[in-house]
Amino acid sequence: MSVSPVVPHHIAIVMDGNGRWAKRRLLPRLAGHKQGVDSLRRCVRACAERGVGVLTVFAFSSENWNRPVDEVSGLMELLALALGREVPQLKKDGVRLYFVGERAGLSQKVREGLAQAEAATAENTRLVLNVCFNYGGRWDIAQAAASLAARGEPITEASLHGAMGMSHVPDPDLVIRTGGEMRISNFLLWQSAYAEFVFSDRLWPDFDESALDEAIAAFGSRERRFGKTSEQILSAHPDPMPG
Repeated sequence: MSVSPVVPHHIAIVMDGNGRWAKRRLLPRLAGHKQGVDSLRRCVRACAERGVGVLTVFAFSSENWNRPVDEVSGLMELLALALGREVPQLKKDGVRLYFVGERAGLSQKVREGLAQAEAATAENTRLVLNVCFNYGGRWDIAQAAASLAARGEPITEASLHGAMGMSHVPDPDLVIRTGGEMRISNFLLWQSAYAEFVFSDRLWPDFDESALDEAIAAFGSRERRFGKTSEQILSAHPDPMPG
């Protein structure tokens, strides 16, 4: 009798390797990003089928503005095209879309596109898809603190969490980074404090359902203690004193 895998409620992914995927095929970097959109579509569907409640992806960091101008402009055009093509299907599939990040530096056309996509999927409940766009973990913490200070509210762990861009969902259980790099690159610094991490050597365009299942299986094999001991986790009445 097979045992059902432990499926994390919230998976977050650093989608790394689009440029290298294209370079290995002697293609422009933007071709890799286009292939990455196809991989994201596949991953969203797979997560929904496996019962994942929240998927958060790192699409464009606040540091990515430092990339070549033609690549950045191409990414912006790709975002606009993807919104027009993907949102109707996301709506049909029950996926609710959120864009998390600083919008002030984006063009009015892009800002309007993000808002329209969010509104179009606002009634969906099957899967929450957070797209971190023009996002950075340090920015998220700083803007939350500034927002609380401007309102004259005390800055505590709870109030900071509530003022952050991801306050509408629980913290991620599993963070996956593709592309073989072993760093988090300013992604969900606050929210991933107790997440499990899986680093995959696959480039993002090659990350498929089997790779997702491998990451979920790795997650299910680990013991999550949240500062407690193994004995406390196994006990129905854990010792409240820190160890």
